Amino acid sequence: MTFEVVRTDLLIGGQWRAGSDSRRIAVLDPATGSEMASVAAGTPTDAAAACDAAAVAQASWAATAPRVRSEVLRSCWQIMVDHTEELAELITREHGKPLGDAAGEVAYAAEFFRWNAEEAVRIHGSLSVAPLGNNRILVHHPPVGVVVMVTPWNFPAAMITRKLAPALAAGNAVVIKPPKETPLTALRVADLLQQAGVPNGLINVVPTLDSGSWFDAAVDHKATRMVSFTGSTEIGRVLLRRCADRVLKVVMELGGNAPFIVFDDADVDAAVEGAMVAKMRHSAETCTAANRFYAEAGVAGEFTSKLAAAMSGIKVGNGLESGVTCGPMINAAAIDTIDSLVQAAVGEGASAVVGGSKLDTPGFFYRPTVLADVDPGADITRHEIFGPVAPVITFTDTATMIDQANDTEMGLTAYVYTRDLAKGLSVSERIQAGMIGLNRGAVSDPAAPFGGMKQSGLGREGASEGIYEFCETQYIAASW
Repeated sequence: MTFEVVRTDLLIGGQWRAGSDSRRIAVLDPATGSEMASVAAGTPTDAAAACDAAAVAQASWAATAPRVRSEVLRSCWQIMVDHTEELAELITREHGKPLGDAAGEVAYAAEFFRWNAEEAVRIHGSLSVAPLGNNRILVHHPPVGVVVMVTPWNFPAAMITRKLAPALAAGNAVVIKPPKETPLTALRVADLLQQAGVPNGLINVVPTLDSGSWFDAAVDHKATRMVSFTGSTEIGRVLLRRCADRVLKVVMELGGNAPFIVFDDADVDAAVEGAMVAKMRHSAETCTAANRFYAEAGVAGEFTSKLAAAMSGIKVGNGLESGVTCGPMINAAAIDTIDSLVQAAVGEGASAVVGGSKLDTPGFFYRPTVLADVDPGADITRHEIFGPVAPVITFTDTATMIDQANDTEMGLTAYVYTRDLAKGLSVSERIQAGMIGLNRGAVSDPAAPFGGMKQSGLGREGASEGIYEFCETQYIAASW
């Protein structure tokens, strides 16, 4: 593809325009480390202008019939599907993930529009009689208003549409701050959605180099009533404190530290296949990625060796190249973080069965790695690795293993493999995570409530629950 079709200015009020100052954000190709494009850098003034535009557009959109909103979202789904090949290549170029994974992301991202097109006409209220019989209780769910969205770099399309589709379906307008690492996809998606018929001003996209002051300007704007954020728990805590200043509604999808549990009675080959999905899809840069592998003693050796063989078969390289299933990490700092965790684990007694080092090539590549003999309390088990590293821990006692799996402030995802369905369900219920993959290596689905427990987040995205996050609840006491 050429970048001639990709807008690189800010989208505010339906108009593409330069930022308030002359700075640009350099977008790097992680496969080479070289600059591939640059986009306008928005300022706090631009963020405020975007909130102004959103407030104006939102009033008429909220009054638009749900069926009309539904049809617009259906058109958004169709235009993304029609541009799958183009969007996938753009994602791969600026993020690095393999082209097949990028195409899968586009399909997943688009599906939120089709799902929420159907939900737009099913925002239900209720009518009941007060217990004393002296009035009726009428409850309905109007839109929140203007929603500020902050999205991460690992899913440049899907982390936007998972928020944007239900927000629009409910009658809101949005101001999006995409990540500086992958802003091109956000800008192109917004451009396509306007072409699909989204009214001007409902979607505003303002990348920035100064996230702190940008966020301050957006949350302090009088029209802003909600913040939806996906990113690290550390940043989420900061934004939560800031949102508290104006008592804004928040949805937070934060970090993970997912345990992947393999019991002696599991189908080991199926467990390895699921582990490769849970660990390595999208180059292992997902918040739902398996982060700690607990294998029961009877299958630990077999599982580790078969997982190592599967990891050894991964082709690492530029995601645009045929056969590549693991692309580069997002930047050099990510490589350094991953390697420091691996070297610390080896220093604590773990052994690298395969991998265990950076690739000495241009770009930001790390060898797919399996670590054996990892201590349950090792430092690597305390951190979200966000890279192609699988630390394996052997266990003999289920209750102790569950305590270890829950010994984290994170609680986003977990995976359990066993042929005993009763045991699988029992263990799943004892794991403190918002989503469980039982004999499955993937859990995300627009029709399912995505979200975590503990410090992995607040609220849910997707399913029927997702649209209500972008609504208020109003009660009217009526007599007739």
